[in-house]
Amino acid sequence: MTGYTNPVPIGDIPEGWKIQSIDSLCRNITSGGTPLRSISRFYQNGTIKWIKTKELKDWYIDDSEEKITEEALEESSAKLFPPNTVLMAMYGDGRTITSLGILRTESATNQACCALIANPDVCYHLYLFYSLKYHRADFIQLATGGAQRNLSGTLIRNFAIRVPPLVEQHAIARILSSLDDKIELNRRMNETLEAMARAIFKSWFVDFDPVRAKTEGRGPVGMDAETAALFPDSFEETELGMVPRRWKVGSFDETIDLIGGGTPKTSVPEYWNGDIHWFSIVDAPENSNVFVIDTEKKITKRGLEGSSTRLLSKGTTIITARGTVGKCALVGNPMTMNQSCYGVHARDQRGDYFIYFALRNLVSELRRSTHGSVFDTITSETFKSVQTVIVPVELTRIFDKKISSFMERILSSLRESETLVLLRNALLPKLLSGEIRLKDSGMSNEANQWT
Repeated sequence: MTGYTNPVPIGDIPEGWKIQSIDSLCRNITSGGTPLRSISRFYQNGTIKWIKTKELKDWYIDDSEEKITEEALEESSAKLFPPNTVLMAMYGDGRTITSLGILRTESATNQACCALIANPDVCYHLYLFYSLKYHRADFIQLATGGAQRNLSGTLIRNFAIRVPPLVEQHAIARILSSLDDKIELNRRMNETLEAMARAIFKSWFVDFDPVRAKTEGRGPVGMDAETAALFPDSFEETELGMVPRRWKVGSFDETIDLIGGGTPKTSVPEYWNGDIHWFSIVDAPENSNVFVIDTEKKITKRGLEGSSTRLLSKGTTIITARGTVGKCALVGNPMTMNQSCYGVHARDQRGDYFIYFALRNLVSELRRSTHGSVFDTITSETFKSVQTVIVPVELTRIFDKKISSFMERILSSLRESETLVLLRNALLPKLLSGEIRLKDSGMSNEANQWT
């Protein structure tokens, strides 16, 4: 094929493979639409999944943040796409444009999503997905525009990729998708474990269920007698409402020590590209991840020593404190952070996990108490101004012990997923270029053999 728009030559292709435009591999390439926001009946009680680019997470999409109605579908440019449609973000900055997704069920999208419906006679939808991912940097290079770059449907249609025989497409996709499936399974497990830990925190320290049970003459559910004895059997009125008797109400600042961050001088090359993690807002994990174990940028030992940033130990909570405030993460590996964050350590031997969940529970209050005329900012005064129930130290440590197995499993699966991501990313270019060929491209188990 000639006239392809790729920014770099395709190069040699393996025997039996072809170079084909994406358009020739699809039954349809189009985009969605956005029903008028001013018409409430387009969204109220909607049942049709409506996907936006921020929901493209480079794997299958099971649900959507918003849903639209049948009327919205009929009276706008939005349209339904079938399962296995591959979506690609056409607009946005470097963290949005070219993001990918695969529809698990019939869904609609907004106009920023390019929808590619593969022709199963010539192209396996998962192979198309991985090809788009393989060429992500090329698409970004081709994107036009200023601060927000754009891809056009025409550019995507005309873009050419290497295409092996259909049976080999399936075999390649099976190897890569087995890794992505495991990564997704770990994510879902972590989501469940985090929800379980959060539910225990809420039951003990927000709803005070053990105290309520004792006021009603019942034993707290799922709690040993020694732990139950640490909870009072009645409430008392405070400025925060009814709280367990003799539990103090005070400033959250009383329970923590704050650590400031810093940024090594960017003009000193020797400070950067080292092996010490350096956390900034872009590294804040999804809530279900809880821990942060890797960062986009890293600094050297000289960078650590030559700046105000400090090394945070595992178990420290990081909270973003300027601009986008209130994003929390637990440090999974020792790391530093920039000056737009605080490290939060438990004081007086309180549980680290307890402090993390307590801080997350107070994020809304912290945001309401932010300072700053240009950017919302959390300061040390913000922590002093927020009132909370001061839980006895012993109970915070028992809570940590109870949920520690959940948290360690979350951390372990995150590390496993990090390894799987590295393996997938290493295999992707080798399989998609044909550098690694499968001895048997059939669909049997024996096909997972490489040359």
